[in-house]
Amino acid sequence: MRIAVIGAGIGGMSAAFDFINAGHQVVIYESAPYVGGLAAGFKDEGWEWSVEHFYHHWFQSDRDMLGLIRELGLQDKVVFPRPKTVVYYKEKFYPLDSPLAALTFPGFTLPDMIRFGLVTAYLRYLADWKPLEKVTADEWMRKAYGERLYSVLFEPLLQGKFGQHYKSVNMAWFWARFKVRTTRLGTFQGGFQAFSDTFAEILRKRGVEIHLNTPVERIESGTNGQVNILLKEGEQVSFDQCLVTVGPGLLAKLAPGLPEDYLRGLLTLKSMGAVVMVLALRHPLSEEGYYWFNIPKSAGYPFLALVEHTNFLPSRYFGGDHIVYIGDYLDADHEHFRLSKEELLERFLPVLPRFNPRFEPGWVRKTWLFRTTYAQPVPLVNHSQNIPAIRTPLPGLYFASMSQVYPWDRGTNFAVQIARRAAKMMLEDLTKRN
Repeated sequence: MRIAVIGAGIGGMSAAFDFINAGHQVVIYESAPYVGGLAAGFKDEGWEWSVEHFYHHWFQSDRDMLGLIRELGLQDKVVFPRPKTVVYYKEKFYPLDSPLAALTFPGFTLPDMIRFGLVTAYLRYLADWKPLEKVTADEWMRKAYGERLYSVLFEPLLQGKFGQHYKSVNMAWFWARFKVRTTRLGTFQGGFQAFSDTFAEILRKRGVEIHLNTPVERIESGTNGQVNILLKEGEQVSFDQCLVTVGPGLLAKLAPGLPEDYLRGLLTLKSMGAVVMVLALRHPLSEEGYYWFNIPKSAGYPFLALVEHTNFLPSRYFGGDHIVYIGDYLDADHEHFRLSKEELLERFLPVLPRFNPRFEPGWVRKTWLFRTTYAQPVPLVNHSQNIPAIRTPLPGLYFASMSQVYPWDRGTNFAVQIARRAAKMMLEDLTKRN
């Protein structure tokens, strides 16, 4: 059978891996000039490793991603450093990524620490997500953790992640963060782009066709249960099945022949975009070696997070450059999606001395700007009722995206999980047809 995959992200390539292993012909269409999707990266001259457009890492609990890597025989190329994460409290940053750090954090009293430990342990080991999706995270955590803990730790995270929507996000989303995340963070030798390129080469050697710079214009029903894919310049290709791994809004645009209720479900899903600027600095920004700075919007910073990548990986991999991400989750109509790189840099540079008083604009060697309007789904109360079905009502057309990984948060691990679940379903459906 001939199977098409729309999108050469890690999820799309994972599904293609299962299809080719089952003996089918597989063609991947990707509009970008590279594989990797939202986990793709870039390399500047003199760098040994790539840097991701949007900061990425793996957790030690990422069983689907790490399991795939083992299947590919690439497990020896995965590394798991333990970087330092800090939170903002009264004009300073403090580590809060271990029990010892919690004991010394000035924002906690002893009763706070006991309450924090008990509630967090409940969420991690005892709680079930289904009742939690019936209440907002704002409401549940205010009661469970108390106003003080909530306002210091959790409200800033929700506000930064979801902006004006933060009071509407359900508690199951927060539960998922406690349930599976680890303090050790992983990456691939050479960067995520090195993994994606290696994965793509393995697929090509197995017979998968990967067409880059090839956007799909439309997906329609064909004859005899086939799916027709229309490319630019009127070219039409027919397949027995098609898996779409892009966002729900783009699927609605590509397949307007889907039934109205399914289309409406795709278009009513809320999501946030991401704006990320990458700086190559001549000197380290954090003298304490901090990797991830969580920043409350109320503190007056024009971004959500500052991530010093070279406090996670050595600067020697990047020609001696010190790599800093400045990132934010924003609604797609926010002005940061319209401003030029130079205009955004003018807003960001004046606050960098708050991380290091010695910082000067002359430290900046080069900058890059990356934006996407689809980066973070917004799960509302009872969100499980809104998840689009993998098997769409259009015969032969299937959908697997990060909008369907709920209650888990978006990321490459769950992209692999949802894509391989879709692949299994598709293969079973092929067996029934034949």
